[in-house]
Amino acid sequence: MKIKVVTLDSKAAGEVELSDSIFGLDVRKDLLHRIVEWQRAKAQSGTHKTKTISEISGTTKKPFKQKGTGAARQGSLRSAQMRGGSTIFGPVVRSHATNMNKKERALALKHALSSKQKDGTLFIIEDASIKDAKTKTLVAAFKKNGWNAPLIIDAKVDEAFAKAARNIMHVDVLPTAGANVYDILRHKQLVLTKEAVKQLEERLK
Repeated sequence: MKIKVVTLDSKAAGEVELSDSIFGLDVRKDLLHRIVEWQRAKAQSGTHKTKTISEISGTTKKPFKQKGTGAARQGSLRSAQMRGGSTIFGPVVRSHATNMNKKERALALKHALSSKQKDGTLFIIEDASIKDAKTKTLVAAFKKNGWNAPLIIDAKVDEAFAKAARNIMHVDVLPTAGANVYDILRHKQLVLTKEAVKQLEERLK
């Protein structure tokens, strides 16, 4: 399939041929859901933790004698039933990451790209570079093209462009090596440079 190429100033810059096997698939929402869940689980820090009885500070002395008080026998003030005591079966430090094979991850990325193309929110630009790192210049360019929350992917991120873009809310700039399903789906528009298209097709063919 062919798609128009524009410049940052919204001027026509020819056309580019997109691979139907990468940008023209029937979108599988179940696969996209699985990959997003996988990405978010992998990103969790997993540092939540409660203290066990051995980690609670306090005396090891028996609270009161074993018999004759009329109360239940107790062996420690640090037990779970005591105020300020330990937690039974509480969360521990662990990884939330799950397994997902490479073929599934590559296929999910293809479906994410296809979903943007199908929705009409995929745009191809000549290049993503500006002379000066001016946020004002980039905001005007995005407005001219009708982009309000784009993800821009380039083969090699231009430093001035990245500096100007980082001050704009809901805008991200990634190299093709960092292209991922979650970021593609959470942005309203996907903007690829011609070189990024070439690299993505080589990576996913």
